[in-house]
Amino acid sequence: MISEEYLYAIALRECSLIGDINFHKLVRTFGSAEEVWKRAKKEHSKADGVGRKTVADIGKEEYLKFAEKEIKFCEKNQITIRLRHLNELPYLLNECDDAPAILYQKGSFEELLQKISIVGTRNMTSYGKQFISDFFEATKAYKYISVSGLALGVDKEVHEQSIQHKVPTIAVLAHGFHTLYPSKNKKLSEKILEENGALITEFNSSRKPDRENFIQRNRIIAGLSPSTIVVETGFGGGSVSTASFANDYNREVFALPGKITDPYSQGCNQLIFQNKASSISTIKDLLNSLGFNPAKEKTAELFPYSELNIQLTESQEAVYQSIKARPQVSLDDLAQILSMASYKILPIILELELLGKVKSFSGRQFTAI
Repeated sequence: MISEEYLYAIALRECSLIGDINFHKLVRTFGSAEEVWKRAKKEHSKADGVGRKTVADIGKEEYLKFAEKEIKFCEKNQITIRLRHLNELPYLLNECDDAPAILYQKGSFEELLQKISIVGTRNMTSYGKQFISDFFEATKAYKYISVSGLALGVDKEVHEQSIQHKVPTIAVLAHGFHTLYPSKNKKLSEKILEENGALITEFNSSRKPDRENFIQRNRIIAGLSPSTIVVETGFGGGSVSTASFANDYNREVFALPGKITDPYSQGCNQLIFQNKASSISTIKDLLNSLGFNPAKEKTAELFPYSELNIQLTESQEAVYQSIKARPQVSLDDLAQILSMASYKILPIILELELLGKVKSFSGRQFTAI
């Protein structure tokens, strides 16, 4: 049975002027969605920057009725409702200021596995298709989750290659679960769920795949992962917006360069030229940048005993083993695993980095070398 907090959260999010940021601000002020619903209309001045007009819709019975209907729909269709203010979002997405207040999810995935977002044009060429095939072939020995948008072209190829190579994949939708767009990908969406993947969306069951939803959807694709790869896109393509979101979130962005005369390489070339993406020169270099490649072979003839001489302290060993067991683990998760404050863990991680035992990534994530 879904608790009443979810009911009030859905009703609150339906209010016309309460978007994700205002929702988060109000919940932070009043403590819960239920308290916001009961108190914010009279006490809105307690929330910094929230005016009377913003809270005008709060309390409307029609929104509570909608929320009741939405919860029944989710229960009937095995849809999980995840609330940001209850810390139920994937941890990297939760770090984004404009993360969705509510996420609807079908299927499941391992939260701690590294995620890689791969996006591109619906008009994929043989060049882009070959790159995607080569990438998944090169990474088949590694554990990670691919993320894309279930559109035709590059997105579809990413999800299909993921399934073929037994890589879990997450499809981020631009509409509610009452439909599937594009309808051509319905069987693919079912296969994603069968193969330990997930479909997620911030949109409730009343929301259609309207044009503006796709740009909004792209911030979730970027927010879920520490790295985004843009395969092919034209000037002003939707994937450029995904790269922009990733840049705003201080995440890594990689773009596949192409001929300046190829229309679906021009967006990638522009991202590289504007220093908004790193150029992909080889698959091997890309894997290295993603932290996939194993440690380079040691030059034993220069330092024959260096590995033997490294003696880790008890605290260093505990942190190192925790990182080694969980590739791309976050600082917050480490703190929880080790029952240790994050400010105490950071100096130990720095020591391990200096010893060449650990590598750090954006979003305060770490991998053992």
